[in-house]
Formats: sequence, structure tokens, C-alpha cells
Amino acid sequence: MFGKRANARELPAPPGAIATPDAVEILRVWAAPGKPVHLALQTTWQDPAAWGLMLVDLARHVAQAYERDGRNREEVLARIRSAFDAEWSSPTDSPKDVTNAK
Repeated sequence: MFGKRANARELPAPPGAIATPDAVEILRVWAAPGKPVHLALQTTWQDPAAWGLMLVDLARHVAQAYERDGRNREEVLARIRSAFDAEWSSPTDSPKDVTNAK
């Protein structure tokens, strides 16, 4: 499962996850230009607040990646937060349960 890419469009598992035997994938997100985001997730944590922590960690990792490309980390974080707040206030999409879709 970890370390092998079945699809060239998939990202490899992080080395830390591979080295941790009880690590599990909790979120997989796919995006295409002009299309809704598709995702699969596991509600791994008993307390949903853990997702809030993970989302902040994710934003910080994204900002770090943009910083490597020459962008200002704080500006990137502010832009992410602005979009998060706007989407929270006025959603542009609704989640659809496709777990039973064929």
C-alpha cells in the first residue's frame, strides 16, 4: 500500500508514514480544472476537533510549499484563511456522499 504508486498522478506516501506501522491514510483529494473537488476520507479520530488541527497543519504545509516557490508564507496563509472564511460563510458546493455509488 505505502511506497507504491498505482497511478502516476498519485503522490507517494510520506517517508514518516511508511516508517510508522500504525499510520493510516485519512484523506485523499483529487482536483481538476473547472471541476468540483473529489475526496475520500476516514473519520479516524474520535474527536472531530482533530480535523481542525489537521486543517491548520495542512494550511501551513501548503504555505511552506508556496514559499519554496518564492511566495511569502504569511501572505499565502492569509489568502488561504480568507478563502476558508468566505467558503464557510457562503459555500460554493455541498458534499455528496458517494460511498455507495456504483
